[in-house]
Amino acid sequence: MSECHILLTMITREEALELIEKHHDTQTDINHYLESEAIMGALALKLGEDVEYWKMLGLLHDVDWGMTKSNPKDHLTKAPEILREAGFDDKFIQTVVSHGYGFECAGLEDMIRTELVQHALAASETLTGLIHAYALMRDGRISDMKAKGLKKKFKDKKFAAAIKRDVIRECEKIGMELNDFFVLSIAAIVDIKDEVGLL
Repeated sequence: MSECHILLTMITREEALELIEKHHDTQTDINHYLESEAIMGALALKLGEDVEYWKMLGLLHDVDWGMTKSNPKDHLTKAPEILREAGFDDKFIQTVVSHGYGFECAGLEDMIRTELVQHALAASETLTGLIHAYALMRDGRISDMKAKGLKKKFKDKKFAAAIKRDVIRECEKIGMELNDFFVLSIAAIVDIKDEVGLL
């Protein structure tokens, strides 16, 4: 049995949901975690990686956001302790923290992602914001969303301007073309649309 399978016996998905709900008070935040979980799971399946492990990374990547959002520079400073107390190992924690590399939080400005799973997590969790914003513009509809339309919004820097397009492009570092990443990610969120308030 691999190390990551042993790791996941320490906490179930239900316990992970309880952990994020303990630290978050908005459904918007939780929608983002569920969407990140869904995309990471779909990516893992496509790439032949551990699906449950990658889904857990997506679900818990912002575990301390509810505690730090009032001062974003503190984001990811509390996550390591929270995850360690929940039973996660240093590798899992490092991967979670890596999605903050390059940003002004937790002293991570000069850090650079180097591993496949790090690029996957960063690209996935960032893309959820673009997809969800586009769905809301379409009256909450995602079921008939096309990658072509999403790509137009990706190119329109004024749309969801805070979303870092260069981070989404890190999908290319895991061997996926941007369009293929869009197709996979839209489909992943369509599968959970009822859970995240989309149509």
